[in-house]
Amino acid sequence: MLKVDNINFSYGEVPILSNVSIEVGDGMFVLIIGPNGHGKSTLLKTICGLQNPQSGAIVYNNHEIDNLPVQKIVEMGLVYIAEDRHLFPDMSVIDNLMMGAYNKNARLKEKENLYFVFDLFPKLKLLKKNVASSLSGGEARMLAIGRGLMSNPEFLAIDEPSLGLAPNLRIEVFKKIDDIKQKGASILLVEQSTAIAAEYADIIYVLEDGKIVFSGTREEAFDNQNIREVFLGT
Repeated sequence: MLKVDNINFSYGEVPILSNVSIEVGDGMFVLIIGPNGHGKSTLLKTICGLQNPQSGAIVYNNHEIDNLPVQKIVEMGLVYIAEDRHLFPDMSVIDNLMMGAYNKNARLKEKENLYFVFDLFPKLKLLKKNVASSLSGGEARMLAIGRGLMSNPEFLAIDEPSLGLAPNLRIEVFKKIDDIKQKGASILLVEQSTAIAAEYADIIYVLEDGKIVFSGTREEAFDNQNIREVFLGT
């Protein structure tokens, strides 16, 4: 479904990503872990069209997308959910959700996707008339994910979904993301609460100093003592 092939990205003369290659197959949950400030969020933004790589290729469903505008990438089914959520604080929950259905493909399935979001996050249905600024951290994270689902995605690239959440809410968020995967979507996730997220991942990559230093299955990651102790905290 997604193949990132030897992409490079720099801010000025400072290299951020160096020959990074990853793959995400249909219906897979792929986790990217590593130290803060080593390129994980930059990688997601580059994949999703928010910035273009200096070299390399990004192929999604057999189409090169590394120079396409964000709107076109979203219409193709690849949706980015940012770490800072980008909610409209003075708008209601339902209006924030509807903002996710702006592309033409999403508009055709607006009602169907809304039913799916409310089924997945029933609390959002209860809070649909509340303004986004009144939500708790966990509720706001669920709204951000729900708005992404309103874009009718086949592929979700999610940055730090558990950031700032209490441990019990982190577990709940990851369970919901796994539910999305079970419905057929592919997931590419950047995360710091790695021990919890790793339990759901099919494949784990470690990105350090802008380079992939490990790739393997969940079982291979937990069997690797260095990965387990340094990055998974187990």
